[in-house]
Amino acid sequence: MRHHLTAVAKAWLRTVIAVLILSLLCATDAMAAEITVSKAKRILKYREDGVSREFPIGLGNAPVGRKSRQGDRKTPEGTYYVTHKNSKSQFYLSLGISYPNADDAKAGLESGLITPAQYAAIEEADRQRQSPPQNTRLGGDIFIHGRGAQSDWTWGCIALDDEDMKFLFEHARVGDKVSIVE
Repeated sequence: MRHHLTAVAKAWLRTVIAVLILSLLCATDAMAAEITVSKAKRILKYREDGVSREFPIGLGNAPVGRKSRQGDRKTPEGTYYVTHKNSKSQFYLSLGISYPNADDAKAGLESGLITPAQYAAIEEADRQRQSPPQNTRLGGDIFIHGRGAQSDWTWGCIALDDEDMKFLFEHARVGDKVSIVE
């Protein structure tokens, strides 16, 4: 009988530990910051743990419409993630964005801009919240960076004034969601 109680106690303990781990994982997602970019309003909104800040932005110098190919100077639209932080950016500080995502890749595949293999690699990177291939005809190297929000001057990136970028760089984390809307 004693052996049976020990097995029951062990099973109960394993269940409690699993519930605690699951709770911690869910809490980590809940604590993640969210960055929302409104292209039309020229505003970046940063929200974390009930605190919200807004910053003026500059965009690509062809700001209307969704980015669809390398060199179109448009800022992407969709749901992305912060892939990395660069403290040595030529544009003060920068956060890498996971462009192109699976939706961008699907449109690129349908229009013949990328191959099925490139599509699969982008889709897998998007699923894993990792940096997708940056060397396809869809373009890449999209960042949120500093050096000024006074006008639309970038090649498709989102530009903030340096002080605002410093705040965002200090608070944003790799994996944070970035929603870019028209």
